Amino acid sequence: MIKLDGYIKGVNLGGWLSQGSLKVEHLDSFIKEEDIKRIKSMGCDHLRLPVDFENIYDEKKKCDNPIGYKYIDLCIKWCKEHKLNVVLDLHKAPGYVFDDFEYSSGFFDNPELTSLFLDIWDRLSKRYSKYSDMMMFEMLNEVTDFKFSDSWNKLALKCIKVIRKNAPNVKILYGGVGYSSVKAVKLLPKPYDSNIVFNIHCYEPMAFSHQGAYWVDKMPHDFRMPYPVDEEKYREISNIVPSIPNGTLGDSDNALKLLKDNFFINLFKEAVECAEKYNVALYCGEYGVIDRADTKSTLNWFKDINHMFNYYGIGRAVWSYKRMDFGIIDDHYSDIYSELIKYL
Repeated sequence: MIKLDGYIKGVNLGGWLSQGSLKVEHLDSFIKEEDIKRIKSMGCDHLRLPVDFENIYDEKKKCDNPIGYKYIDLCIKWCKEHKLNVVLDLHKAPGYVFDDFEYSSGFFDNPELTSLFLDIWDRLSKRYSKYSDMMMFEMLNEVTDFKFSDSWNKLALKCIKVIRKNAPNVKILYGGVGYSSVKAVKLLPKPYDSNIVFNIHCYEPMAFSHQGAYWVDKMPHDFRMPYPVDEEKYREISNIVPSIPNGTLGDSDNALKLLKDNFFINLFKEAVECAEKYNVALYCGEYGVIDRADTKSTLNWFKDINHMFNYYGIGRAVWSYKRMDFGIIDDHYSDIYSELIKYL
């Protein structure tokens, strides 16, 4: 499989230009140049920069919002100085966000919203095409339901063509449905050109990585589990949190077939085969463990997924640098930090 040089080990800057306050005070303080230097010192070669459209587009005035562009430009400047590449990720689009089904329900059937989505990428690709040697574009973060597969593939093709008019050589990240599920790679079409990269996210098993998460359906806030977990324990977990054994792992029986030795290698095998079929690189734009998990289990999980990344040669970016319930530099991980960053 093609190796994605320059994008092997990275971190996400969640909570800055995405899922964070739009106030200048927050934007000025949440990420500074010293953070970029620290990311470089962690052995990273890139970062993923999630951006919500509100930071770069004013819906009322129907024009660019210069505030957001100021910070994107500043991040690129810092990354150039410290020799880091950048993934520019449109994390939220007008009418679409991965964690709000009601808000996003009509996105793919609304010509006005999809046209605006394409217009935003026309603006972004014109502005940042000159950084093609150090930047990848990620069209849209985590398309949700598998039922949107055909609609998303049609829109993604239009988006790729818009970007290609302005940035003919930039690498474009193309994630599938099911929240960029590893199991959705097979639903992606033959790549438009040689600079398409298949993109996945991985938090499996979700019961571990999202234990106690307040946003997960029917997840008890006091629920805790270790990693690795045996078959009997996983069956028990499936009864406690019925929403967990779905998506990537499927039902409980399918999950149990995977939750054995070489779990991640088995999980990614099909996606790797798809990437090899089309001779494209595979990239994991998000993975990580919630800060409710015990640190020993967290380290076990990171060692396992890191082994898989190295086994297949997959580039990745951990979620997330700080806070966001997953922040790897936060106090929760202080006792394993020096060990943890070896396995990102």
